Amino acid sequence: MKIFKRICFITGLILTLWFCIPLLSLILNLGNAIGILFGIMLMLYSIFMDKMHDLIRRLRSGKPGRIIINCITILAISLLILFLFIDISIHRAAANRPKQDATLLVLGCHVRGTQPSLMLYERLQAALRYMNEHNECVAVLSGGQGSDEDISESLCMYNYLTDNGIAPERLYMEDRSTSTIENLDFSYEIIKENGLSDTIAIVTNEFHICRASMIAKKLGLVTYAIPAHTHWWFYPTYLVREWFGVIYEFCR
Repeated sequence: MKIFKRICFITGLILTLWFCIPLLSLILNLGNAIGILFGIMLMLYSIFMDKMHDLIRRLRSGKPGRIIINCITILAISLLILFLFIDISIHRAAANRPKQDATLLVLGCHVRGTQPSLMLYERLQAALRYMNEHNECVAVLSGGQGSDEDISESLCMYNYLTDNGIAPERLYMEDRSTSTIENLDFSYEIIKENGLSDTIAIVTNEFHICRASMIAKKLGLVTYAIPAHTHWWFYPTYLVREWFGVIYEFCR
């Protein structure tokens, strides 16, 4: 039992610290809030494990208590299965690569002043690799300008890609969008207007591709994936947040 307590406490501590790392970049969202809360609860469980087990035994001694415990158990198992299914769906969506040259649709992300944030940089790296490997493909760069950004996300992406050797005529800018659904909708207008290939590959972080693909399907688009790698200190925060984003998109 002592070893199990230590494992629970150390696991909770690691999770709490891991989900706290994005706070250093002023990132607080549903993902790391839930992760921090779960880590703290796991540490508290390890500290008060004996008392909690005694409480559970007392509750199980009566019928109402057994019903409560069984309901909590069923709910916990159901949530675990649901999140596991979503996680598998996220990884499958990220593996859906195009089998031929595709029109890239690069989804914007936060710009710090005039420079790409780490997550936008990751997406640009993925787009740059694909465009260097497929010399005939073009890209639609999608993202408007937020109130705390000096330039639009699309212009930031354009500057980065042209500075790294991509010819300007291979790039199309969509600078009106403020959400993923607008990214896809407005970008498809550009694709149709310019007669670009309708084999579309979404470039975004791997955790985001599943939800983006769900939105694209609702718009009648068939899309593929060019996933961008997410740094390990951000990945769990955004993955957990995306679980709820996928649920919301499924219910919308």
